[in-house]
Amino acid sequence: MAAALVLETVKKLFTPETLRAAAKQSEGIHIVPLLLRRAIKKFLRDNERVHMKRKVLRLSESFCRIKDFNLLLPSSTCRELVEDPFKSMEPSKRWKIKSAYGDIGLKYSDDETVAYVASRMPAVYSACHRVLREVRRRLPDFSPARVLDFGAGTGSAFWALRDVWPRSLEKVNFVEPSKSMQRACHSLLQDMKDLPLIHSYDSIQALSQTIGKHERRHDLVIASYVLGEIPSLKDRITVARQLWDLTQDVLVLVEPGTPQGSSIIHQVRSHILWMEKRRCRKSRDASTSTSKGELQKSAENAVALQPADSSIPLKLGAFVVAPCAHDGPCPLAKSEKYCHFVQRLERTSSQRTYKRSKGEPLRGFEDEKFCFIALRRGERPKANWPLDDMKFETLREQLAKRNPEDLEIDYEDQFASETDEDHPDQDLVKYASDVTETDGMYDEQEEEEEEDEAERADLGSGWGRILFTPVRRGKRITLDVCRSTKRDGSEGSFERIVVTKSKNPALHHQARRSLWGDLWPF
Repeated sequence: MAAALVLETVKKLFTPETLRAAAKQSEGIHIVPLLLRRAIKKFLRDNERVHMKRKVLRLSESFCRIKDFNLLLPSSTCRELVEDPFKSMEPSKRWKIKSAYGDIGLKYSDDETVAYVASRMPAVYSACHRVLREVRRRLPDFSPARVLDFGAGTGSAFWALRDVWPRSLEKVNFVEPSKSMQRACHSLLQDMKDLPLIHSYDSIQALSQTIGKHERRHDLVIASYVLGEIPSLKDRITVARQLWDLTQDVLVLVEPGTPQGSSIIHQVRSHILWMEKRRCRKSRDASTSTSKGELQKSAENAVALQPADSSIPLKLGAFVVAPCAHDGPCPLAKSEKYCHFVQRLERTSSQRTYKRSKGEPLRGFEDEKFCFIALRRGERPKANWPLDDMKFETLREQLAKRNPEDLEIDYEDQFASETDEDHPDQDLVKYASDVTETDGMYDEQEEEEEEDEAERADLGSGWGRILFTPVRRGKRITLDVCRSTKRDGSEGSFERIVVTKSKNPALHHQARRSLWGDLWPF
């Protein structure tokens, strides 16, 4: 009877209209909030350097050097570390890294920090906002109170956190080794009201030594655009393990949308899922052991997989909240394609001023490509697939049921609007710069209310992910989808789906409105 109730609920929730609302995850052009634009403009006015365009160009070249260095790192050297990290290093040494990642990563001087705020901060904020907004939609019951921002930089991720969860944040810990970045972050936040309690630390070691053991776990841990600045593969995995140990519920990682960024996300994803599967296996062995000696040995092995300072028992297992619909091996790992997404944003005045274009006028927008992963502790919830027990009519069946009266045209209603007076005020074009602070606050509240009322996609394995731009050719649409092939989400595949209007008009209408990064129901 419970199964019947579940099916009935699914029928009520998912119709062709609600499917489109639940699958929508992408965002149109994103406009940087007015408060952040004003904070950036004020910071640049107080700290502007000479030859700013040249410094922005140098910062871009330094990012390119990091990308070229990552290309020199062979993936084979990390394969053994990802599959079994205990082979290459003692377990006791993996929980602490001797050197802070700032000593082996990219260091930011005052000039580079100012260039970063002027050119990169709006784009990083937009990518983080897009990722966190999807996490909020997929996890409606998740409201983080304690947050750790690793590699906080100038606070781009924190600004996105404030927009997505404006009321739940209570305490935020920043980990940023660059003193220049810390000063810039605090300067940008000085005019913001109702801030949570914020503490800054130079490294994870300083964080662990300062706060108590019962405060080391965070509801949300986020690391944006930072793992790629760590040149050592072993140190990346070590930092990822440390971040996962500090995570009580959700871990979010964001990297640039390049093959190197996708490879970093893939490595961390594989390692954390492997580590949690091993922990679950040890726990099962401990529960099924009959001998007291075997039980004690299995328990010791299970405890060895957790940090020594763990005071609150963690949930066993881990699953991917987004973007993957499964927890198996990535189907794109051995292909020439890589998983990434794009967020378009309207360029701020500082970006239009200091960024250079290659012989062409600078566009008013830019496309920020990014890769991300959102992991949650526990087991993936079991849910029916959205298209279970749903019946769709073909185009021929819909035409057969058409009522001839619906085809009649009321000419009086059609031409009645021509007699109305023209209102010149309606022809005015509104720009983002015309929006006041109060208007932005009301718009955010209305948008939040609309999302709360909209249907949400569950965390089951029945939702695939559209990885690239859909190809539209006439009444036929081709989608590249990463999906789960099993109900439990243990395996996945990359498939090309063709949707035609004649066979399924409802899904064809949804495919026409789908964009890169949206979900696709199965």
